[in-house]
Amino acid sequence: MTAVPWSVRVDPGLCMASGMCAAIAPEVFALDGEHARPLAGSFAPDDRVLEAADVCPAQAITVHDGASVIAPRP
Repeated sequence: MTAVPWSVRVDPGLCMASGMCAAIAPEVFALDGEHARPLAGSFAPDDRVLEAADVCPAQAITVHDGASVIAPRP
């Protein structure tokens, strides 16, 4: 069975460009001035993407598995 790709969103209204996401998962996130952004629309499941969402100090990152939000985790 093939894993469903995850989508990642960064809320620019919350993002404070700490760079933690890009440090944890540089193949997924990039810093563009005052905000981070995902490098593509979808990604293969990877625990580092979940970690990036969990440690974001602004809680600006959400990771979606289809219609479900799977990170940040409580």
